[in-house]
Amino acid sequence: MNRDNGGKPAIRVRRHSRWARWEKAASKAFDEWWQAWILERLLRQYPLPPSRDGRHIPLAVGGHRSVPLTDERTGNKPYISNFIRSSRYSLWSFLPKQLYFQFSKLGNFYFLVVGILQLVPGLSTTGKYTTIVPLMVFVAISMAKEGYDDYRRYQLDKTENRSQVWVMEAARRTRTPTHRYQLSIPRKGKHRESSGREMAMTKLQDTTSIHQPELWTKIQWQHLSVGDIIRLERDDNIPADIILLSATGPNGIAYIETVALDGETNLKSKQACSLLAKQCDTLGHLRACDAVVVSEDPNIDLYNYEGRSTVGDETIPLTMNDVVYRGSTLRNTTSAVGLVVNTGEECKIRMNAHKNVHTKAPAMQTIVNRIVLILIFFVLLLSLGLTIGYEIWEENDQPWVWYLNNTTISTGVIVIGFIIMFNTLIPLSLYVSLEIIKVGQFILLQDVEMYDAETDTPMVANTTTILENLGQVSYVFSDKTGTLTENKMRFRKLSVAGTAWHHAMEAKKDPKESQQDDGKGKQISRSPAMKSDIENLDRAEKREPDTEKLLSYIHQNPNTTFSKKAKHFLLCIALCHTCLPEIKENGGIEFQAASPDELALVQAARDLGYFLFDRPTRSIVLRVQTSQGHTVDETYQVLDVIEFSSKRKRMSIGVRMPDGKICVICKGADSAILPRLKNSQLALQKASEVGRRASMKKSMEAKRVLIRRSTHASTPRQSMTAPRAPSATFSRRHSGLYMEAMRKSHDISMRSGSGVPDEVRAWLRRHHSERYDTLGEDEAPRMSVESTVISPISMDGPEISSSALESISANEGNIFERCFQHIDDFASEGLRILLYGYRYIEEAEYSSWKNVYHDATTSLVDRQERIEAAGEMIEQEFELAGATAIEDKLQAGVPDTIDKLRRANIKVWMLTGDKRETAINIAHSARICKPFSEVYILDATVDEDLQERMTAIYVDVGRGTIAHSVVVVDGHTLGLIEKDEPLKLLFFELVIRIDAVICCRASPSQKAMLVKSIRDTDPSSLTLAIGDGANDVPMIQASHVGIGISGREGLQAARISDYSIAQFRFLQRLLFVHGRWNYMRTGKYILGTFWKEIIFYLTQAQYQRSNGYTGTSLHENWSLTVFNALFTSLTVIIPGIFDKDLRASTLLAVPELYTYGQRNQGFNFKKYLAWVFMACIETVIIYMVVWAIYDDILFTSDNSLFAMGQLVFTICVVFINIKMLVLETHDRTWVSLFGFLVMVGLYFMWNLFISGSNWISPTPSPYPVNGAFVHNFGAQLLWWVTCLLGLAAVTVFELCVTALRRIYFPTDQDLWQEMEQTGTVGDANHPSDTNADSANEAI
Repeated sequence: MNRDNGGKPAIRVRRHSRWARWEKAASKAFDEWWQAWILERLLRQYPLPPSRDGRHIPLAVGGHRSVPLTDERTGNKPYISNFIRSSRYSLWSFLPKQLYFQFSKLGNFYFLVVGILQLVPGLSTTGKYTTIVPLMVFVAISMAKEGYDDYRRYQLDKTENRSQVWVMEAARRTRTPTHRYQLSIPRKGKHRESSGREMAMTKLQDTTSIHQPELWTKIQWQHLSVGDIIRLERDDNIPADIILLSATGPNGIAYIETVALDGETNLKSKQACSLLAKQCDTLGHLRACDAVVVSEDPNIDLYNYEGRSTVGDETIPLTMNDVVYRGSTLRNTTSAVGLVVNTGEECKIRMNAHKNVHTKAPAMQTIVNRIVLILIFFVLLLSLGLTIGYEIWEENDQPWVWYLNNTTISTGVIVIGFIIMFNTLIPLSLYVSLEIIKVGQFILLQDVEMYDAETDTPMVANTTTILENLGQVSYVFSDKTGTLTENKMRFRKLSVAGTAWHHAMEAKKDPKESQQDDGKGKQISRSPAMKSDIENLDRAEKREPDTEKLLSYIHQNPNTTFSKKAKHFLLCIALCHTCLPEIKENGGIEFQAASPDELALVQAARDLGYFLFDRPTRSIVLRVQTSQGHTVDETYQVLDVIEFSSKRKRMSIGVRMPDGKICVICKGADSAILPRLKNSQLALQKASEVGRRASMKKSMEAKRVLIRRSTHASTPRQSMTAPRAPSATFSRRHSGLYMEAMRKSHDISMRSGSGVPDEVRAWLRRHHSERYDTLGEDEAPRMSVESTVISPISMDGPEISSSALESISANEGNIFERCFQHIDDFASEGLRILLYGYRYIEEAEYSSWKNVYHDATTSLVDRQERIEAAGEMIEQEFELAGATAIEDKLQAGVPDTIDKLRRANIKVWMLTGDKRETAINIAHSARICKPFSEVYILDATVDEDLQERMTAIYVDVGRGTIAHSVVVVDGHTLGLIEKDEPLKLLFFELVIRIDAVICCRASPSQKAMLVKSIRDTDPSSLTLAIGDGANDVPMIQASHVGIGISGREGLQAARISDYSIAQFRFLQRLLFVHGRWNYMRTGKYILGTFWKEIIFYLTQAQYQRSNGYTGTSLHENWSLTVFNALFTSLTVIIPGIFDKDLRASTLLAVPELYTYGQRNQGFNFKKYLAWVFMACIETVIIYMVVWAIYDDILFTSDNSLFAMGQLVFTICVVFINIKMLVLETHDRTWVSLFGFLVMVGLYFMWNLFISGSNWISPTPSPYPVNGAFVHNFGAQLLWWVTCLLGLAAVTVFELCVTALRRIYFPTDQDLWQEMEQTGTVGDANHPSDTNADSANEAI
């Protein structure tokens, strides 16, 4: 069986590889043809060849800068400007692109053809311009709306392009108003450092302000050019890709935040190369510098850079350490100077952007186009059939009709006449009314429940085109930093000497941590799932003693073994970092850290009595509280710092203690620290034992989930009869979705003010306990901490068991086992773990190592490798100090939202540029990964054969024995997969079967590639991408629906997205409520529009039998003209804007209902054909009732064609309004009543109007309009009785069909509507004794 299963993906790959090679060859041939003949020969657009050895940029300050540098790739034309454009259209491309887009809608193209035919003299019986003019108006309205949406994007682009930056001598080459540089007032916060160091840090600024104040000029970003020298100040955004020349940080270091580029929250230290740093430290040196920078040609690789700088005869390479990309931000550095090397669309971040963005179209448009195509064929067949009828009539009956004088008409004219007559079966107003509906849906989308009071950010819709797509999403591709997380780290727990402690001091200081407010004084309500998880977490934390008790014990017993180990561990936390304290205006101290993790650690050390008070040159001053309650300042000399890198996964610091001893402290991932412990063999053994227990526990949980799934899948369909109010609908059929909702729908997430109805709340409470009988796959609370953390302290009593503490801390093996168990428990909560180790080293040994390390740091060749090798020499034989657990704080409601997305059959992928370990931790915390998930890691550096590895995973998942599968892949591996077509096919065949995917170290272009590939691999599914940074823009543009997070990390993603929200949790309401409503409304509008045209215009076809198939209309022409606009416009528009099939509270409580849109249950061919079938029967009923009476009516009554036609017209208009505004509208409000009264009222007012108008029918015609409604048929009882009889017949038929369908073929929608309306759910909370058993059986 394994061979068979394992062979399936291999066979699939072999089967597709030949097709893939052919497709690739064909695509390549087409691309070559397009490039050669269209782009090059026709448009004269030639590809840029690579430069000889990069772009040569002189570092020169002088008058020659007025002449722009040239790009040898473009024939020595100037480098492109720094102007960027993310709008979809330009002034010249808007009209042709929009005309193509509008007439790609088959309905518009059809009417264009019909309109052209009408212009031909003699073909149309309805006038020449009745189609083409309205069509042009409707198309113009749609184009204007698209143009306005894109204009808003242009305005946001203009804001960025017109941002300003300091440039040296820019005034000589720009005409824009400039602002001369003046010495800015220094920030009041300053580092506590020696005056000598401060002088060094501000040397560039001082020199500039005193000697050459005229050199700096402010210009707009869009006017920057390659070769410009720019000056940046703290917290400035980088306007272009630059080479760092100088910075005022320590040792010339500039701290750069790249979260918008790669999603990493850690600040990156950039340092100018030594050759340039010496020449650019002052303006005097900068002006005298004669250097040339050679930079690589622009490319999309964010993680590599190649260049060199030459000063005189000396050349030095430039690496990633020297370059800063656009989209980054300068942090913790007073100022920096850089040389622009790439501008505008050639910047790395822009080259990673999704190019040639296509206008997004709703998924329904494809079905509508197919229906329109079917209707076109139907019109042609109907016209052909009626023409054949005319030919037969002409041959058999026309000779007996004397008044026609044997007049003959050609067959072609008859066919075209019928085509024009029935062209309105495809409603001309379909797309325009749809735009009106979407404007109304857009207005209702401004939901206060999606308003974020903290950032004062409402939900914003940048387009109305794809509102219904929000109700059909199957994949969510999410960024991590700023989207799922708040980019705020909080120190949560620590493990020291075998005991775990919970740190709650920070939460107590910040009440926002424990309570969130909606901005109106109301606390944000949490769903039962959120509350349950919080309660479980609180119980787990209560079993862990608070760190305040740890401090109390240390103060009371300062000299015990445990206290010494605990104090040393806290000292390690306070020393092993690179943070700088800064005095603020109010006298307080704020820490400047390279990463949020380090900031959280230093703040925790401060709370625990080790306060980083000052950090002068190469030393750290800690303010420590003694056991007697006094505070003393202790100075620790910093000898060396071996910085963290993703390869090393650790950092170390050498410190000379106050007593003169040298201590090396190391912190890092447990995998990096464990092998370097003094007793590493014992440590690895204990870690292995803990890992085995964790694996067994995970297997048991997974098995339990699989058992629940199999049990649920094998449960026979049962009655869904409610306890007290049995419903025929419920008793006939059971819905699988309903049963699934029974198990999970207590998980209701809503803001206060839109709570769950009382009956739903009671029903959900009735089944709340079932959730915890066995742990569910989607809602199992994390109880691992509560069940495994061992603490010697009882929270019920104030006394601490000193003997227990000392006993644990005296046994090294016990410490290892308990510490590793704590680490496993912390990791299961998604906390970020750091392990600390330390060792004391002799002076001679350290001096010897120092020489090696110095040679490594000053090496010009393989510097990083030599530094890592030197670090390996000293990072050995560590004593275990302890472990810390830091929470990367998620946005409120993220885990709950992801749980509900999964319940709604939406797969959640996390695409981030951050490290793998960080991504996996956040995935656990956000519940993308579950405690029992099987995590498969694809790593090209480890897996020798990726195809074999993926095939094995495919087999495992295909067996159905994996409870929850997660694939983790990094950007490097993804790049290799992308280049190998068979491997790529296998990869995407695999991931669409995986429950969740985590992609780390992914570039923006790779994110977009993943989204596009899923669209191609699973074309029936809709994708949604959500992010907050510039690096998320490509995937947002590549997806069906793009969501930007605003109010956190800027507006780069929000301005380019289709919709923007402030919090990830708002996805629940956006998708489950508004998305479903808009999908349902739009589907009902389209169905109703097609239905009403068929039911009305097929009466014309039936009448042709009575007039010899001559094309005579049953209805008067002017009434036909205004049928859609005056009598049935609001009929379909009002349900399309206002109808709600289910309450918002129900949709939020039961996410499974979201599959309504995923399965196209609101609008599909089957449903369309059902509506068409009903329309055909109903139009026959209407016509036959009228014809049966009017065929035998006496001549004493008005039996004219106009009277009969108006009778059919009246029945159709009234019934269309009854069906759409009464029978098909679930949420009947005053708006529905108003629409009904207006439409029907306008119809009868129209009849009164034409009855009194002489110009309607001035000449003899078959339609005696004048006075007919008032004095003739309108005054006859028979006409009104026939009208009521026809209405009654067709309405009863509609009601009978609906009742039978709801009884024998109920949908989930029908069941939940009945539950809402009858209150059946509320009775389940207190079932009577007589029906309690049946209630339990039903559940």
